[in-house]
Parts: sequence; C-alpha cells; structure tokens
Amino acid sequence: MEVQPQLVLLQKTLLNIEGLGRQLYPDLDLWSTAKPFIERWMDEQVGVRALLNGAKVNLPKFLENLPYMPNMLHDIMQQTTQHKLKMQWESEQLEALRKEMRRSQRINQTLIITGILVFLAVQVFNLYR
Repeated sequence: MEVQPQLVLLQKTLLNIEGLGRQLYPDLDLWSTAKPFIERWMDEQVGVRALLNGAKVNLPKFLENLPYMPNMLHDIMQQTTQHKLKMQWESEQLEALRKEMRRSQRINQTLIITGILVFLAVQVFNLYR
C-alpha cells in the first residue's frame, strides 16, 4: 500500500502541533478542539451545503446543455455497446499507472544515489579522521 506524501506531512504537522499545544497547555485535547471546525469544513466541502452550492454553480451549464443530452446519451450508449468507452477508460488508467511507475522509479533512483553519496561521505570522513 502506498501512502500519499501529503498525508504523511499532514499527520506529522498535526502531531507537531499537538505536541507544542500540550507543552503550552497540558490539558489540550486537539481533536475535541478541532472537531467543530472539521465538521463545518466537511459540511461545506462534502455535505448538503456543498451539494447545493455545486448545483447552484452548475445549474446554468446543465440547463444550457439539456437540449443536447438525448444525443449525448445515445452516443455514450453506442460507445459502450461497441466497447469503445471501456477501452478509453482502460487506456487512461494505464497511462496513469505508467506515470506513477516512472515517478516511483525516479524516487528510487534518487534514494539509491543519495544513499551511495552518504555512504561515501561517511567513508571519506572516517578516512581523514
């Protein structure tokens, strides 16, 4: 399982903030303090309020495209029955997987080179000590 670097950084930041908060105020419970803010944010981003805001923003465009919807649905159904839609989806997934593999290879190469450089630096340091 691959963990997103952003999530690791977020967790590290939260732990640092909690540690600092507990040093300043030992009775601090960061999670109960943050709960109302997180709930409000989730409601704005994912909840009913977000759904209504999204509908309000997208309604004009939807109404503008409404006359073309039957033809668009017909085209999608044809592509699905001819397996063209599925092939396009699979190729998009494959391309995303290729990009991720290239990124992972670059990270691995960088880590190996960094490890070798650190090892050599330690050896040189020990040699001149």
